[in-house]
Amino acid sequence: MTANKKHQAGFTLIEIMVVVVIIGILAALVVPKVMGRPDQAKVTVARGDLKAIASALEMYRLDNRRYPDTQLGLEALVQRPASGADNWNAEGYLPKVPVDPWGNPYLYLAPGSKGAYDLWSYGADGREGGDALDADLDSRDI
Repeated sequence: MTANKKHQAGFTLIEIMVVVVIIGILAALVVPKVMGRPDQAKVTVARGDLKAIASALEMYRLDNRRYPDTQLGLEALVQRPASGADNWNAEGYLPKVPVDPWGNPYLYLAPGSKGAYDLWSYGADGREGGDALDADLDSRDI
């Protein structure tokens, strides 16, 4: 080699260790906050599902001048009913009938007791009533 060595670019072991320590500190602060809220995340997902189903029901009503009745149920948003849906969208209104994040079907009643239709989930406990994470989620409340 010559007397003038080329300057080598790169990171020293100390620099890499500092970066790893900083990432570790950030992970220690962020991960518990994110991982400690899976139940709240499920509630958020259920609310999003209810909004999407409600939007699909509105599109169905615009095309067919009425909501699917209870007997047709939410399945009418995925597969064309045998009758009563002359202007049904060939692509459907939803790719599949969703289930809530706790594995239970969303409940649908048309005509509803509170309006043209009722759409809800019983929440984490799968039973009517409850508070906090077990509270019922209604499409009108979102």
